[in-house]
Amino acid sequence: MEIADFIVEGAAQRDWPISPLEGEMAGRPEGVSSAGSTFLGLYGAGASCAATPSVAFGDISPSRGEIAGAFIIVAETAADVPAREALLDRAMGLSRRKKSSEKLRRGRRPSEGLAFVARDASGTVTGTVRLWDVVLGEGGRAALLLGPLAVDPTIKNAGIGSALMRHAVTEAARLGHAAILLVGDAPYYGRFGFSAAKTGALSMPGPYERHRLLALELVDGALSGAQGTLKAAGRKQKAPVALTFAA
Repeated sequence: MEIADFIVEGAAQRDWPISPLEGEMAGRPEGVSSAGSTFLGLYGAGASCAATPSVAFGDISPSRGEIAGAFIIVAETAADVPAREALLDRAMGLSRRKKSSEKLRRGRRPSEGLAFVARDASGTVTGTVRLWDVVLGEGGRAALLLGPLAVDPTIKNAGIGSALMRHAVTEAARLGHAAILLVGDAPYYGRFGFSAAKTGALSMPGPYERHRLLALELVDGALSGAQGTLKAAGRKQKAPVALTFAA
């Protein structure tokens, strides 16, 4: 069984209900914003969807009305790569490199403008998500593959995973992409609009559980009639330059 392309934040002892399926809070206390509402709060409901280089989140302390456990989502930089890889190893294990999704990522760069990290107040990377360019079948239409989505396993129920998901979907839509696919658990990803309703004729390039191939249309009808095996279509990573020296 392939491990999901995400790590759900572990449930913490809080005063609001915990979902036994998803390990996250099923509801939020008054005053705690979701990623979507935070986006609107920062930019206004009538604001245009300009680039969002960083978005801040945090739990509101009911006793002092201050931001507690705050984190920020920013575009990933080259300097984040070691911390991101270490986080993925801790959260998902070394077997993550054997997943079917990895075949579509190997040797490729994430889709332009769609690689994000979450940082805590000290600047430490606490979460990561990236999206990748794929095509649906030979010569098929373009789409995105989301993953891996992971959060530092030592952080409990901070809402980082949900915030990363909402930010990633918002940015993908802003950049004009039509659909996002992923391999994951429907009870978790369903809250963001993903389902297997339009992936029945699609497949991954390797072993996977068909019911866990989910999709979200950002443009109505983008996946109508889509079929075939997903293929990598992203920008290729540059090969290291070999240096030569005269004798």
